Amino acid sequence: MASNNFFVPASVTSSGRPVLVPNEVECNLLSNVDIEHDQDDAVSFPPLKSGHFILTTHRLLFLSSSCSSTAVAIPLSAITHIFSSKRSLKSVFHSPRFRFQVSATPDNRILDSDPGRVTGLRSVVITVVVRGKGDWELFLSKMWDCWRGRAWETTPSETGPASASLYASDGSVRMVGVGGLLRKEQEMWESTDRSLQEAFQDLNALMNKAKEMVMLAEKMRQKLLAGSSSQSNSANDEELGSKEEMQDWLLSVGIVSPVTKESAGALYHQQLSRQLADFVKIPLERAGGMINLIDVYCLFNRARGTALISPDDLSQACSLWEKFDVPVMLRKFDSGVMVIQSKSHSDEEVFGRLRALVTKPEALRHGISASDAAMTLGIAPAMAKEHLLTAEGIGLLCRDISPDGFRFYINLFSEIILDDLFLVKDYGIYSTWVKASSASG
Repeated sequence: MASNNFFVPASVTSSGRPVLVPNEVECNLLSNVDIEHDQDDAVSFPPLKSGHFILTTHRLLFLSSSCSSTAVAIPLSAITHIFSSKRSLKSVFHSPRFRFQVSATPDNRILDSDPGRVTGLRSVVITVVVRGKGDWELFLSKMWDCWRGRAWETTPSETGPASASLYASDGSVRMVGVGGLLRKEQEMWESTDRSLQEAFQDLNALMNKAKEMVMLAEKMRQKLLAGSSSQSNSANDEELGSKEEMQDWLLSVGIVSPVTKESAGALYHQQLSRQLADFVKIPLERAGGMINLIDVYCLFNRARGTALISPDDLSQACSLWEKFDVPVMLRKFDSGVMVIQSKSHSDEEVFGRLRALVTKPEALRHGISASDAAMTLGIAPAMAKEHLLTAEGIGLLCRDISPDGFRFYINLFSEIILDDLFLVKDYGIYSTWVKASSASG
């Protein structure tokens, strides 16, 4: 009897990337893979066709190619045996495949808990058919390494409020209050300093320490988040501001599992594109829905640590967004400036705010600059200038070029009646401009 719920459900991001659990890292990827069950097994499941098969330190993930939101997982802890691949004359004429055995519960579900707590377990042999061009032998080798490494048994240290009890694990009294927080923060920074000193001894040490430093930053960020939520009533605005600034800094320190050519293989740019779409969400929110491509390149490479990408890789990753259902897009202005913007970003809303700005009495007399628009829109002056030029292109604004730079004014030509050029209206923007000019004179 087939079971539709045999595998463990897995979560994916809006761009189709898998959501990893704490301390989980991607190791390899195969494309165009089928998952089948052994015909001799009593337990069966509907086969999974044509998807991406991702190996992490904790799980095997299957992402459907036809539906990016559909994903299932096979915990490495459920695997009881990995069969050695055998080469034969028959294998030359068939797609490569490898097999492994997992434990299943009596109700035909793959085991996702401690085997000692479940009785009546069954063994199921799963066959992976590789129809793509990926290096399946390397994948199988890394799968052996991850299975033997048993990274899922490493419990991350508690960082939430539940661990902040009065007594330590050895029975001693913890330091509490402001003094305890300062002491704990001092110990944390001392530990970080030691880690940095070890990391900078040579490049190899830095590469090995990169993951540890990212995890350390993430734990510190979670601790600050927990502290700010539990002490929001007693902390003042200055303390909250410093914590938020620290959270923002730690958030941009690193990506725990960056997509690399080694792990993604032939699908490197596709997976890089999806990860980039997930990464830029928070920077876009802070930048008002639009951010310069050069700034994204710097932020993304800083977050990737030692796994840097080239400008060409970034350009190709952004160009692939047209094929994926992601909430961001690449945009090129008439001036040639390239930006990344959210699909929910509305030019009409921006134009409305610019119109409100340029119709103020002071702006009607002297116009506005890119800096003025940047302060109103909450974005960089370079981006504000592009918006002003776009507004000029649709006829909303007019431009004046002077030794002091560009000044933009509301376009009054649309309100002039060609049949009566000297008619002065007593209503509308033209009338407001006449009153403002008269007041200044």
